[in-house]
Amino acid sequence: MRYLFGTGLIGAITAGLSLLRGTREAPITWRAVLAWLSWGITLALAIGAIVDMRRDERGQIVAADSPLAPVQVKRAKKFEKAVAKAEKKASKR
Repeated sequence: MRYLFGTGLIGAITAGLSLLRGTREAPITWRAVLAWLSWGITLALAIGAIVDMRRDERGQIVAADSPLAPVQVKRAKKFEKAVAKAEKKASKR
């Protein structure tokens, strides 16, 4: 539920409403088509960010091009290092 109030999604919805008001009575031109296309891309990126955050929160792997991918790699290396250290400590006993 908290993902619905993300700033990216709120911004995309607000921009869509403004675009709708601005193009409601205007003729369809190539500029209007590009504006709607841009809005669609913005909305898709906002939804993709929400999906990535949810996957990361659940411990699932995100796509390599996601902004969360380096964080996951760093977290995995830290975990591997901790496991190796625990195994080394256990083998000394």
